[in-house]
Amino acid sequence: VQLQASGGGLVQPGGSLRLSCAVSGFSLDDLAIGWFRQAPGKEREFVSALIRGAGYFGNSVNGRFTISRDNAKNTVYLRMTSLRPEDTAVYYCATTASLGNYYSWRTYEYWGQGTQVTVSS
Repeated sequence: VQLQASGGGLVQPGGSLRLSCAVSGFSLDDLAIGWFRQAPGKEREFVSALIRGAGYFGNSVNGRFTISRDNAKNTVYLRMTSLRPEDTAVYYCATTASLGNYYSWRTYEYWGQGTQVTVSS
C-alpha cells in the first residue's frame, strides 16, 4: 500500500484548504483511512478517520473539517475550513486493513509522507 498526501500550504486564519490522500495498492473499501497531524514539539494528534464510509473527527476540528472519498480516484479528501493558527502542523494520512483503535496512530500500518499546513496572517 502506498499513500500520497498533498494539498497543504499557507493560508490565513479563517481560510480553507483541501488535503488529498491518494491510495494505491488497495481499494478504499477494504481500508480505514486516518488523518493525523503533528506540530513541532507536540504529540501526533488524531484529526479524522474514514471507516466503512463514516467520518470521525477529533474534538479540536469537529464541525470545521469534513472527510470524503472518491472511489474512482481511490482518494480521500480532508476539507478544512475556519482554519486557526493552532491547526498549523504537518498532516499525514495513514491506512490499515486491520481492526483496532482508529483514533490511535499506532493502529495504522502505512503512512504517507506528510504535507505542511501553515495558518498565519
